Amino acid sequence: MTLMRRAVASALLLWSGLMGGCALWPAGMPGRAAPADAPTAAGRPDAGPRMLGVRIEIEAPADLKALLERHLDLVRLGRMARDEVEDSEWSRLIDAAPAQVRQLLLTEGYVAPQVMLQREPGRSAGQPDVVRLQVDPGQRARISRLTIEVEGALQTGADADQEHARMTLDQLRSRWALQPGAAFRNPLWTDAKAAALARLRAAGYATAVWNGSGAQIDPQTNQVRLFLVVDSGPLFRYGGLVIDGLTMQDESTVKNLAATSAGAPITETLLLDFQDRLQKSGLFESISVTLDADPARADAARIQVRLAEAPLQVYTYGLGFSATTGARASVEHVYRRVFGFAATARNKAEWGQKRQAWNGELSTHPDPRLYRYLLGGSVERLASESDTVLSQRVRLGRSQDKQRTERFFFAEVERSQRQAVATSEQAVAVSGNFHAVWRDVDSLLLPTRGATLALQLGTGRANGTNSDAGYFGRSYARLTGYLPLGRAIYGQARVEAGLVSLSSADTVLPQSQLFRAGGDDSVRGYGPRSLGPRVNGVVGGGKALLTASVELATPISQRLPSLWGAVFADAGNAANDFKGLKPLIGAGVGLRWRSPVGPLRLDLAWAPETRQTRLHFSVGVTF
Repeated sequence: MTLMRRAVASALLLWSGLMGGCALWPAGMPGRAAPADAPTAAGRPDAGPRMLGVRIEIEAPADLKALLERHLDLVRLGRMARDEVEDSEWSRLIDAAPAQVRQLLLTEGYVAPQVMLQREPGRSAGQPDVVRLQVDPGQRARISRLTIEVEGALQTGADADQEHARMTLDQLRSRWALQPGAAFRNPLWTDAKAAALARLRAAGYATAVWNGSGAQIDPQTNQVRLFLVVDSGPLFRYGGLVIDGLTMQDESTVKNLAATSAGAPITETLLLDFQDRLQKSGLFESISVTLDADPARADAARIQVRLAEAPLQVYTYGLGFSATTGARASVEHVYRRVFGFAATARNKAEWGQKRQAWNGELSTHPDPRLYRYLLGGSVERLASESDTVLSQRVRLGRSQDKQRTERFFFAEVERSQRQAVATSEQAVAVSGNFHAVWRDVDSLLLPTRGATLALQLGTGRANGTNSDAGYFGRSYARLTGYLPLGRAIYGQARVEAGLVSLSSADTVLPQSQLFRAGGDDSVRGYGPRSLGPRVNGVVGGGKALLTASVELATPISQRLPSLWGAVFADAGNAANDFKGLKPLIGAGVGLRWRSPVGPLRLDLAWAPETRQTRLHFSVGVTF
């Protein structure tokens, strides 16, 4: 072969290696054969790439055969024409093939494979030679021992029995992916090291690095010993904020939303929760929260916060249609710094066919404990199938919103007037209330695992039309669970219950203090608030509520992973007491679009009680 031909062959071989086994020539090009068929089942000989040079046949389990066909040099060069590579080069690659096979299988954890190679000349002129590789991988090696040694502040803290260091070290070892007894594969080994290092950095050791790691393989016992040494570096502790971008809002508001104290470990969770609180405050349009990972300042590290403030005032106009309230128009005004004070005012007016409402709220920005003080009020006129209710309320209280919990304490004065076909009644109530939400879910917007619990407790005094004043107590709970059930099936279950107790059976309460069932987040198949005790054929509010729901959902196709189909069954009702409560059933099918702003639900439900179907549409998750 000429010097030029040698250079061309070497260049082609290098190019094939860079391409990772991709076909060098388009199928159907003159002088080039089509690519090999897909790997077949283990143990069946199957012709590999058939070219004019050499035909390679590999007998191996399907997954290993695919690995060898992608990376074995002999297979790559076998795609070239015979006259492009001299015989000595073919012989060298053929002789080196068994050793390369063993090296490739070692990355998959097979430490003692048996490799047999046979070479047969072409049966006639123009036919390629045949190289046959028979591979018996044997048993995959398993991990027999794991040793993780730690240097730096993590080990120093653990020796001093510091809680954060001790928990971090325990998690480093207990959550290591390749525990003794597990099968060894080089990709898993690489991934395990990357994941462990990421957990260390997320725990506040932002400069952690591996000082050394090794996998010692014993081919006699088919076992692997893993040795790792990590240098955690310093633990970064909170020393303050560096804030950029404030023009109208107070620096103290941002510091309060950090919700941490000097010296606290700066973990990934702390940074993400801080960023989430900044977003939920509604004061900023863009947010960036990063750690200044300078080891020299680790004991008093700074968090860099870059902000772009939202407009001081915003008007939002809306037009829409709802199956519940019909066509509607609305206008909302948000004022993010009322008269120069660190407070936000929100007012919204809505005018619809069945609902007309105004609600407003004036709230302070969060204090260092994340509490906001607020004054709010509302007026609402709501028409249903059986009555029309006009209500007004004023409330004063304070709320606290954290990542997993929400708490709201408030005092409220409420008045309502209910007009039915032949009756009219009014009621006034003064009450003290506590509302709380607890959630432990994998995602606040699109949960698939975990649970949420909502609680409401209240007590007060009420007076109504043709009734004596009396005391009342009100309690409500709603528990929702999410659980993956395997094979891309996701389950969701909900149960809610409510009870109102009165010091006098004749005491009349505002309708908002009583319970009704039916609608999107209650019993589907029935109209909103259409289920409850009937008096003279008219539905009213009840003192007892019980509903439950079960739903199964799954993606419709791999091409549309965000579009799910669902089946569901609901049951429940409201009544004057639990003994007289007769559950009604609704069931049906639905579509779910898991959008970036939360799930959009479209349900078609059948109500056996009315023998009718009803279409339901809702957005978001109810906690």
